[in-house]
Amino acid sequence: MARELTQLELLRELESTAEDNVNRHLKVARDWNPHDYVPWSDGKDFAANGGVDYDPADSKLDEVAKAAMITNLLTEDNLPSYHRVIADNFSMDSAWGHWVGRWTAEENRHSIVMRDYLVVTRGVDPVALEEARMIHMTNGYDPMLAAAGRTEELEGQDIDGVGLLHSVAYVTFQELATRVSHRNTGKACNDPIADRMLQRVAADENLHMIFYRNICGAGMDLSPDQTLRAVTDIVTNFQMPGAGMPNFRRHGVLMAKHGIYDLRQHLEEVIMPVLRKWNVFERNDFGAEGEKTRDELAAFLEQLEADASRFEEMRDRSLAREAAKAAKAAS
Repeated sequence: MARELTQLELLRELESTAEDNVNRHLKVARDWNPHDYVPWSDGKDFAANGGVDYDPADSKLDEVAKAAMITNLLTEDNLPSYHRVIADNFSMDSAWGHWVGRWTAEENRHSIVMRDYLVVTRGVDPVALEEARMIHMTNGYDPMLAAAGRTEELEGQDIDGVGLLHSVAYVTFQELATRVSHRNTGKACNDPIADRMLQRVAADENLHMIFYRNICGAGMDLSPDQTLRAVTDIVTNFQMPGAGMPNFRRHGVLMAKHGIYDLRQHLEEVIMPVLRKWNVFERNDFGAEGEKTRDELAAFLEQLEADASRFEEMRDRSLAREAAKAAKAAS
């Protein structure tokens, strides 16, 4: 059985991959300014400055778009929690440290532009939004431990060789998931300005995903069984980073019901493309433990496919009932 690498060994062995991918990212990333994506002429003062406070009638967004925008923004707002986890499990030296700083700065643009858009257009209640931000950020979130499903086992222990791999596996899937969610939210807003803004944000998320996917892929080549164990922990216990925010369950149901982000998208647009990129089900370099882990992952994916189909059937029936009820009311 191959020895598992420690956190320090992983950082050293993967440092050249990190450097190559930082350089790649800097070549392809596009700098942009949040203020260029906000319709400032739509803005007006609130009561504190002699204007009028928010009224629900001000918003041009429907309930689905509101739920998605709030969820996506609060996810971006909680950046300090994700920065802490990444910084703790990476290194602040060399390419690792440069990436942590660059990634954090780029992600911060997302919350800036989304909040400015929502406040200027009065898309949602800004007071309720700020209250939710305070709650979500105060609670914080540890995506690595929560997603790994091994909180009690790992917390307070030396997790050498686990922290880095779980972290890069989680953010690989999380960045791709947020890309899908932002892209579909832009369409749901029925506003070309919001759509353009969220396409820009989604493009960033895709580049971030590629960085983490390449690091994790290199980890798979370096220590296949160990990395697949981390990937399987993440996939089988995955939670979106918004889990725990106010109204997350209600908003999540609305988003799934109306095609912003659902189980089918999670499986086919997030999990499977990444696993195919890593050749998880084609590679022949796993040991006995890796083969066992791969079987566990395959069984989970089979169940997820069944769950997605069952959800789609329930959703279709629900939407059909709502459409019939609306048609009856209109007649």
